[in-house]
Amino acid sequence: MWNSERSQSNGGGAGGASTKTLGMTSAISTAEPKPEDIQKTKELEKSLEPFNVFEAEEELNHRMEILAKLNTLVKQWVRDVSIAKNMPEAMAEKLGGKIYTFGSYRLGVHHKGADIDALCVAPRNIERADYFGSFFDLLKQQPEVTECRAVEEAFVPVIKMNFDGIEIDLLFARLALKEIPDNFDLRDDMLLKNLDQKSVRSLNGCRVTDEILRLVPNIDNFRLALRTIKLWAKRHGIYSNSLGYFGGVSWAMLVARTCQLYPNAVAATLVHKFFLVFSRWKWPQPVLLKQPDNVNLGFQVWDPRVNVQDRFHLMPIITPAYPQQNSTFNVSSSTRKVMLMEFNRGMQITDDIMMGKQLWEKLFEAPSFFYRYRHFIVLLVSSSNADDHLEWCGLVESKIRYLIQNLERNQHINLAHVNPKCYEQHEQNAATTLNGADGKPTAFCSLWFIGLEFERSENLNVDLTESIQNFTDSVHKHAVHIKLLKDGMKIEARHVRRKQLTQYLDPNLLKRERKISDSYTQQSSGGSSAAGGPISNGSASPADAASRKRKSSDLASSTTTTTASSLASPMAGAVGSNGSASKKRRNDSVSAA
Repeated sequence: MWNSERSQSNGGGAGGASTKTLGMTSAISTAEPKPEDIQKTKELEKSLEPFNVFEAEEELNHRMEILAKLNTLVKQWVRDVSIAKNMPEAMAEKLGGKIYTFGSYRLGVHHKGADIDALCVAPRNIERADYFGSFFDLLKQQPEVTECRAVEEAFVPVIKMNFDGIEIDLLFARLALKEIPDNFDLRDDMLLKNLDQKSVRSLNGCRVTDEILRLVPNIDNFRLALRTIKLWAKRHGIYSNSLGYFGGVSWAMLVARTCQLYPNAVAATLVHKFFLVFSRWKWPQPVLLKQPDNVNLGFQVWDPRVNVQDRFHLMPIITPAYPQQNSTFNVSSSTRKVMLMEFNRGMQITDDIMMGKQLWEKLFEAPSFFYRYRHFIVLLVSSSNADDHLEWCGLVESKIRYLIQNLERNQHINLAHVNPKCYEQHEQNAATTLNGADGKPTAFCSLWFIGLEFERSENLNVDLTESIQNFTDSVHKHAVHIKLLKDGMKIEARHVRRKQLTQYLDPNLLKRERKISDSYTQQSSGGSSAAGGPISNGSASPADAASRKRKSSDLASSTTTTTASSLASPMAGAVGSNGSASKKRRNDSVSAA
């Protein structure tokens, strides 16, 4: 599997059927689409329109104009910096510099209003310090640029900005070349020779995106199928790399692998086969789009034979460009269970769609989260101003997966299901927010919810104190270490029961969730396969959760007692939802509803 033999490619064409083998194995089927498959694809495309996954020509042109302006700025900046470093003007004019795109925009699957992932490539005489110094200052001087901020200490350093209404994340790579011509191709592996790790990481996004497009047999079919899967994943709450689900590049690689296995299939068939393939995939067998390149430039690549830590990855999806990495290393036991449940449900729904029993809209119905579980942990994150809150929420969100891992170590917890949606504090529930030093509620408060499923046992007593305290302590320490912590930044974790959710969420939201849960219950009792029967992997479907609650209040989980209903980080000086000090609340017990 890891030899140096290269797989054949399609050369990047978007045209018709390919007879060449793409990927690690031969195709499962090379059948041409039937008329009903083409009709299903037309119906699929129409069903996507209400979700704004397609951008109008005018909006696309606006993006291209912005990127052209950025490209001109880069060339101007490289020239000016080089002259300032005593380079002759005639030579400085030839240096170039270029903006490349990657991610959803480069793949051609960005939705209306989406941000752009971009990379600034500069020649060898331009330093990273120049980028975060003079170029950052140049950007801030542009009238179209707002909310410009540099994140220089990130794993992949980035400048974030809003450029004429479009959010842009701009990375930087300095190549060991004298000039960067306009037609320069980043796919050559030898470009990475003698580069620093940050530049290699920054280049990785562009190199992976271009390789994905090169390895699919039909780009148009790939794009429509990927738009569908991305929308489905977002609607079902399993789209977030930082929280332990799959991110955009991972979903793209799974769809690309499906395209390789069914090279002549149209989008509707590809979506159906996507669920067929990955609901039955033998994880942790890795998903690869091609044989890994046999390049030895000293960078670490994903290889469980050599790297012990790679052996513990649960759902590895390996990027196709050197240095190969696992794009899903954040996946935990709980997020794996949730995603497998959704793969199985997607298989059932698309079976019904292809047989004419359901419409495509069924695939995009968001399941109930808050009526799936009886117990939750709510994370309250607050700040005193908007800029601080943006930074603070970003840090906390990047650490939530560690709380999930802490909870999974508890032998009595079967599942810790984090909802990737960040909720804002509802006005009617301001009394439950965190208070500032003056005793008044903080101006900005965001919430994340984690649904807990406990093992079924009589008189179960679960203490969550240590798991939560370790998490809040680690967030606080990291914030201090990177000098991000500011006055007014607070975090608190509380254990709540379902009936207490009205203290934190809009009642109308909970009513809608209740209707969704009731709908699943009715479908389940009617025998519809799309509703999803009992779900494997220890996670209950919304129908199961709702029906169990109505049928019996004496299940084993009703005897569960959990300790530590409210825990705050050391900097919070936190007050619990009933106004008592968090230290006092740690001694309280909460029984299941």
